[in-house]
Amino acid sequence: MSATQPGLLIVEDDLALQKQLKWSLDRFESVTADDVNSALLQFRRYKPPVVTMDLGLPPDQDSVSEGFRLLERLLEIEPATKIIVLTGQNDQNNALRAIRLGAYDFLAKPVDPEVLCLTVERAYRLYELQQENRRLQMQQHGDATGAVITRAPAMLKACRMVERVAGSDATVLLLGESGTGKEVLAQALHDASKRKGRFVAINCAAIPETLLESELFGFEKGAFTGATKTTVGKIETANGGTLMLDEIGDLPHPLQAKLLRFLQERSIERLGGRQEIPVDVRIVGATHQDLRALIREGRFREDLYFRLAEIVVDIPPLREREGDAVLLSHAFLRRYASEQRRPVPALSDDAIRAIEAHAWPGNVRELQNVIKRAFIMADGDRVTADDLGLPQARPPADADNELDLRTVRERAERQAVLTALARVDGNMLKAAELLGVSRPTLYDLVNRLQIK
Repeated sequence: MSATQPGLLIVEDDLALQKQLKWSLDRFESVTADDVNSALLQFRRYKPPVVTMDLGLPPDQDSVSEGFRLLERLLEIEPATKIIVLTGQNDQNNALRAIRLGAYDFLAKPVDPEVLCLTVERAYRLYELQQENRRLQMQQHGDATGAVITRAPAMLKACRMVERVAGSDATVLLLGESGTGKEVLAQALHDASKRKGRFVAINCAAIPETLLESELFGFEKGAFTGATKTTVGKIETANGGTLMLDEIGDLPHPLQAKLLRFLQERSIERLGGRQEIPVDVRIVGATHQDLRALIREGRFREDLYFRLAEIVVDIPPLREREGDAVLLSHAFLRRYASEQRRPVPALSDDAIRAIEAHAWPGNVRELQNVIKRAFIMADGDRVTADDLGLPQARPPADADNELDLRTVRERAERQAVLTALARVDGNMLKAAELLGVSRPTLYDLVNRLQIK
């Protein structure tokens, strides 16, 4: 696609009609496809903002099943795409179904070339306006999850959820193991919101139960021995902003009831006080525990859980984020080198293998500590496996529970591409050389495997 002309994908199995449509839309630079697979290939390669498509596609042109499958798949890959469905004269029900699934518009065959051209132009202008609006919003609020370095689909999904929910006042529950970055995402959620107050975080497991209530709700002068002055709690401190309750699964039962009342009433009473104090604060809960299991054991209130879990974001552990460990290692080395004003050391091959083989039970926090130690201990311009100090990895056990060749092949391709990109710190040319393929082939693989 050229930089000066809009991109268009024409999906039509009738080659004569395909040529006619391409001629009618000659002001747009277009590519064509005649079935679902070729359409997906062209779409992943060029990412055109507008698509025109027939619903009757091979191998079953008399049915609309293939057309609807393609429509859903295209919108799954790129929801912002404007898809114009071309239907038969008596196909009103399918046209309306296509609109409900997310198509931009539909036109009845035979299509008037001028009407089609005008519809495509409008679709493209709407796409441009939406992209510009998104760009301006990002400039205004910043890239909320810019501090998160990942190519793993599960982590990207968590980041997108945080960005989508940031503008609302919904209470968010972040679930993930220790060290996965729950506080980073909570801070990103606050930064992307319109809240002008502070971001305040408190670890419910780190403060003794006897002190936690006064820490959260504050206290009046004389409320207890040693209360020599009125003190504002964390909830009031975060007024107008965001309060993160880390390890909320460890919140004592009496405080769970008091927190639930606050979430319902949006007002608090300080210890020793009688006055209701209204507070506008967004609560973000976080825990590594299974709250539903705690509910079954009677250790966590179910009604509080449902108040906290308006939006639930699952954060995957580092061992499930293919290629991210090496990717993060490069980023941490750059950070420490910048802080110390030293050249950025490279990771040796044995260091990369050691990082990839380690299970990282402490997740990103453990990785960060290991890389910091290695940066300090490295002798010269390379970090070796010895500098990392990681234990020797055991050979993986044979796995025979998945024998579907297509699934196995796709998983192997994804693993190889992610590993190669991580090893060369995202350099596509070097990654292609490492994989033994051309750079266009690697771009096709990245698009097909939906690696961001």
